[in-house]
Amino acid sequence: MARVTMDAALLRNLFYAGAKKLESEKEVINELNVFPVPDGDTGTNMTLTIMSAVKEVSQIPEFNMNALAKAMSSGSLKGARGNSGVILSQLMRGFSKVIRDYDELTAPILAEAFGKAVDTAYNAVMKPKEGTILTVAKAGALRAAELADETEDLEEFFAAVIERMQEALDYTPELLPVLKEAGVVDSGGQGLLEVLHGAYDALMGKEIDYSFASAKEAPAEKKRGAASNDISTADIKFGYCTEFIILLEKAFPPETETAFKAYLSSIGDSIVCVADDDVVKVHVHTNDPGLAIQKALTFGQLSRMKIDNMREEHNERVIQSSDAAAAEKKAAAPAAKPEPRKPVGFIAVSVGEGMDEIFTGLGVDYIISGGQTMNPSTEDMLNAIQAVNADCIYILPNNSNIILAAQQAKSLTEDKHIVVIPSKTAPQGIAAIINFVFDKSAEENEEAMIASLANVKSGQVTYAVRDTSYEGREIHEGNIMGIGDAGILSVGESVEDTTYEMLTQLIDEDSELVSLYYGEELSEEDAQKLADRIMEEHPMVDVEVHSGGQPIYYYILSVE
Repeated sequence: MARVTMDAALLRNLFYAGAKKLESEKEVINELNVFPVPDGDTGTNMTLTIMSAVKEVSQIPEFNMNALAKAMSSGSLKGARGNSGVILSQLMRGFSKVIRDYDELTAPILAEAFGKAVDTAYNAVMKPKEGTILTVAKAGALRAAELADETEDLEEFFAAVIERMQEALDYTPELLPVLKEAGVVDSGGQGLLEVLHGAYDALMGKEIDYSFASAKEAPAEKKRGAASNDISTADIKFGYCTEFIILLEKAFPPETETAFKAYLSSIGDSIVCVADDDVVKVHVHTNDPGLAIQKALTFGQLSRMKIDNMREEHNERVIQSSDAAAAEKKAAAPAAKPEPRKPVGFIAVSVGEGMDEIFTGLGVDYIISGGQTMNPSTEDMLNAIQAVNADCIYILPNNSNIILAAQQAKSLTEDKHIVVIPSKTAPQGIAAIINFVFDKSAEENEEAMIASLANVKSGQVTYAVRDTSYEGREIHEGNIMGIGDAGILSVGESVEDTTYEMLTQLIDEDSELVSLYYGEELSEEDAQKLADRIMEEHPMVDVEVHSGGQPIYYYILSVE
């Protein structure tokens, strides 16, 4: 007998099965990256994104279709990492907006939800590119729309949608020549198809192991300034860090949100209140968490509640300090005073201690560690925004795969003016912050900082993890690669020779400065030897050597 409807419990099983399938295939998806670099991360980013939604779904207090839709949307939105993860979260967000209004789903409803998912994802991307996950998703939505009038059988419906998506995925190399040359299909599209494959297996009654491996921890975040041990417990004005999510049961218009924030301000500080559809995320430091909770309960049910005693945590950290002399010295120092809100703040994504120190020295308030091997999530960005006490905050993603997550965090922030500078490399981020001028307006600085990105030619040197070809160049596993802004510029056996060959293509008659940031596997002597070679062959440029401390990449460099 054909299945013609799907309730919330079945949809949850399909969602879990899809997440499980994606998790099991993430390394295969990682290997589909066009560049054979050791930080292939599409599968990892999509898996971490969907696992954030799985976690939220598993904590639904009263289960129904509406609650499931909210959890899938908000969980993926907050956990979104990398471009592929952000697009996946937007697909889930659009899908959830349709299904939340129904107790049971039919083929026409699912077709509408697929269409809304694709519209939402396309609208989230500034310049949508065909031959990507968007193309695969669109093909599925168009086929679903055709099937809505042809069949009621959900098994037949899903099978036909997946078949069309597979055809679209197989065709992606024809839309993006770089995929064709590398001999791969789009990795994001493959990830999305794996989710559908897993869901279909569950629909067909296949036995599924729903246990999930522990997700990787989020990237560590670092705030500039003194360690927390420097602060006396007496200086902590509000002692309880209180966090929770409100599952709204009534309207929460902007004026209500403003009034709620004002109430939270009356009982505490360090307030973050982010509303997304029918979910509100709340963070507040207060001396009476019960007051915040009681007020929140007037709007709906609470989820993911967390209350930490900051004074107690502070004391434990001090007690555990192994350096008694340092602890005594800190205890004798004057108590630190909370910094007043300032007009401007900066957040930067960085890799390596050396890079961290450079950004901190340039005035960055908050460092998010992550970069290539672990892209920070939208929630990581929101936490950083919360921690920087400034009216206007500039975010430097320093990686093309992190820009969408930063922009998504911007769209979820209402109490601060957020400016995302689309820096794709650390050298671009350094150039951008150097070009910031305090006396200029936010608009003028944004324009100047973005303009400065074009003056920086960036390069990265790493090794190939598989055999491939790129623009007619054969690349073998273990080769050293010099990757510029536009692609692979040099391939060789030696780190120094490959880096030098790339630099000869980047340096021209207008070049004045070469900056070398050497990674954790190289020494200052290695970098200085290369610098001397550059200056000998190109006496018109100055060369600066810095310790970047980054993993995977032997050098990150820039030519200005």
